[in-house]
Amino acid sequence: MGEAFEIEKQTASDWFRSLRDEIVAAFEGLEDTQCTGPFADRPAGRFEVTETKRSAPDGGDAGGGLMSVMRGGRVFEKVGVNVSTVYGELGETAQKAMAARGVPGMEKDPRFWASGISLVAHMQNPHTPAVHMNTRMFWTPHAWWFGGGSDLNPCIEYDEDTAHFHGVQKQFLDPHGEDHYPKLKAWADEYFFVPHRGRARGVGGIFMDDYCTGDWAADFALTQDIGRAFLPAFLPVTEKRRDTPWTEADKDAQLVHRGLYAEYNLVYDRGTKFGLATGHDTNAVLMSLPPMAKWV
Repeated sequence: MGEAFEIEKQTASDWFRSLRDEIVAAFEGLEDTQCTGPFADRPAGRFEVTETKRSAPDGGDAGGGLMSVMRGGRVFEKVGVNVSTVYGELGETAQKAMAARGVPGMEKDPRFWASGISLVAHMQNPHTPAVHMNTRMFWTPHAWWFGGGSDLNPCIEYDEDTAHFHGVQKQFLDPHGEDHYPKLKAWADEYFFVPHRGRARGVGGIFMDDYCTGDWAADFALTQDIGRAFLPAFLPVTEKRRDTPWTEADKDAQLVHRGLYAEYNLVYDRGTKFGLATGHDTNAVLMSLPPMAKWV
């Protein structure tokens, strides 16, 4: 499996970067659109871009990426779109975690390579849902797989918004087999459940992890369509709700829901745990946390 995957790894890494560029441009375009409400007079938000580095134990090159964060815009209160490609050797804790998930050969060769895009958006208007999306590829000398998905996290739920978000996901997944959407939806419902609260983090979406059928091209094509589905699933909902009048009670509900989001990401999220355990840039790993939150 070794070096034969160099072309595939570069192809995946390049595509995650291109998806990042497309989303950043779309979000800045949304900020440029005239809006009403308390944030209408603000300058349109723009992303601040920072290079990130992974810390290798020996101080050598271990990869990195770009952290792109927009704060205090007209539409987005805080949104991060990160892309990274990291590599090296997994530490003992990470090796055990991978072995427990069924990844073969970790005790023989702990080298790894991982690339992906991760996005979390927290919105100004409480009627506009927060959202999460990521797609990624992971490689070791003995295994490779893809993962990712997207899920909607409204504090004020609208059935038609949920139906649109899920409908677009199904539209993009169905060409890969009509069994994919129900499987990945059920996967998301299970993964984004918050056990200590006894409830879901949001209204779901699609999710997969450790996904490998043995056909790299087919699995990558599925991963690409998960990424491509994001903007048509999310942008129309945002455009519809961004100017909805809201009350202080609505804002309070948003802050409380953000507390739930923060709890999940810090306690359960695999990506957060992996990033912190493998020495990736801490600010990039914790980019998902909301700018303000509240607990009752």
